[in-house]
Amino acid sequence: MSGTRTLEGLVLAGPDFEPIEGRVVVEDGEIAAIEEASVASDDWILPAFVNAHTHIGDSIAKEAGRGLSLDELVAPPDGLKHRLLRETPRDEMVAAMRESVAYMREGGTASFVEFREGGAEGVDRLREAAADSPVEPVILGREEVAAMEAGDGFGASGARDGEFGTERNATREAGKLFGVHAGERDSHDVDGALDLDPDFLVHMVHVEDYQLERVADRGTPVVCCPRSNLVTNVGLPDFDRLNDATTLALGTDNVMLNSPSVFRETEFAAKHSDLDAPTVLRMATRNGARIAGKEYGLVEEGRPAKLQVLDGGNHNLGGARDPVRAVVRRAGVADVREVLL
Repeated sequence: MSGTRTLEGLVLAGPDFEPIEGRVVVEDGEIAAIEEASVASDDWILPAFVNAHTHIGDSIAKEAGRGLSLDELVAPPDGLKHRLLRETPRDEMVAAMRESVAYMREGGTASFVEFREGGAEGVDRLREAAADSPVEPVILGREEVAAMEAGDGFGASGARDGEFGTERNATREAGKLFGVHAGERDSHDVDGALDLDPDFLVHMVHVEDYQLERVADRGTPVVCCPRSNLVTNVGLPDFDRLNDATTLALGTDNVMLNSPSVFRETEFAAKHSDLDAPTVLRMATRNGARIAGKEYGLVEEGRPAKLQVLDGGNHNLGGARDPVRAVVRRAGVADVREVLL
């Protein structure tokens, strides 16, 4: 984005999303100023989302596998989704992922952290799908070191019995991002995951007290995917307990099971926890951006202008007394007027 652009409305500014009536001045893709002023616009200006855990190759299998267990659905190498991924022609998969990337943009998402199946070829397919979009994928390859080398890091499935040591060492040497699923169906793989010293953990639905102490000591962020956890019947994460221990972010997980709408994820997390609205909105913006290695996620001077503009005066949001709470618990893709990426 080049040149100067001014947005007017209610600005949710800074790390606490303080509502300020006024303007955001954007110059050459950066937030140059936030000006408090009386304006006529009903728009709400807030950071774009970062979806911190996705599997968008699943876009070829939306709502497949009704009634199957977690392992039957997604466990490598022969869960339903993996069989479908192997059977799907490249062009069909790329087109399906391109649609999911476009939907994420419509829903105010600036970036997503993808655990990409299919080795180096899978990484290449996603790069093609996202090539013409301003949405930035952070692609963590799977299954082989070559996928990590082709992508932005490595995304491991649950680490039990010393698994993924080779991949972890190679990722560390490359200076790239390493994430791992842990505590999804039980707590048995949490210690193995922590032994790998990951940059972040995904799920952590089931975690023992001593394991949570290890997380806190290391400061390892956790990405929660509650809608997915509900669908796969593994339970829900203890948001409040996890939040006391570390930094939390949100991910929508498998497109097979859920739409990649961060709005739906924030609503679900807010209504199934005691976390306040600013905490949940940080999970969807700044915290996810930190995991992804991005400098955006806040409306602050000097930050990249990755912003979304909601219609705060429409039938859904008009009359809201607490705009941050309304964004987290009530807003949806249909409320997005514009996305600046």
